[in-house]
Amino acid sequence: MKKLNISGGEPFLKPDFIGEIFRFCKEELGLESCTVVNNGSKVTKAWLDKYGRYLDVMALSVDSFDDEINIRLGRAEKAEWCRARGIKVKLNSVITQLNWEEDMNEQIADIQPFRWKVFQVLLLNGENTGAETSSLRDARNLVISREQFQAFLDRHSECVALVPEDNDVMKDSYLNLDENMCFLNCSDGGKTPGRSLLKVGVYEALKDAGWDAKAFEERGGVFDWS
Repeated sequence: MKKLNISGGEPFLKPDFIGEIFRFCKEELGLESCTVVNNGSKVTKAWLDKYGRYLDVMALSVDSFDDEINIRLGRAEKAEWCRARGIKVKLNSVITQLNWEEDMNEQIADIQPFRWKVFQVLLLNGENTGAETSSLRDARNLVISREQFQAFLDRHSECVALVPEDNDVMKDSYLNLDENMCFLNCSDGGKTPGRSLLKVGVYEALKDAGWDAKAFEERGGVFDWS
């Protein structure tokens, strides 16, 4: 294991908890890279001063900049806080029916991420396909076509930090652990937990993950992360 990413939800609802995880990963486990994905609203200078030394990448989730000037300025400022402490800044954006026609070039230039992950919204049963699949959310009205996703990519093609991921690339190229330390298998269109690695060990648990190592490499999963 070389890299750990914590996402949510909003991880900074438990700032000291995740800070201590990063400290443990760096000091005790010697991991190459620690990353956190968050919306930027709860990041403070005090947290960065205490735990920033254990963090390699701050990933900010930004799906739209329309009518969010104050939030945009706040994220740009926090990006500067991170860079001043040697932390790389990354952006994640999910492209949907609500934002596929948006032009984000100016705002991306303001924040200056070293990497901008642009995802085509992905439907997963049990996650975001409505009550009939026991999902808490329903994103079916947000789905876009490949052509719409490509139109967004074309509009931002001059952004050197852009890393696109359509549905096919995303589905089996991530290793996700739930709160019970079970890998979540997305190959059947849902998020099916396998056996807990706490009970069967990592190698057995990985057999349940549905992970495609080749797809992980092809989508640029290995990059300058520290």
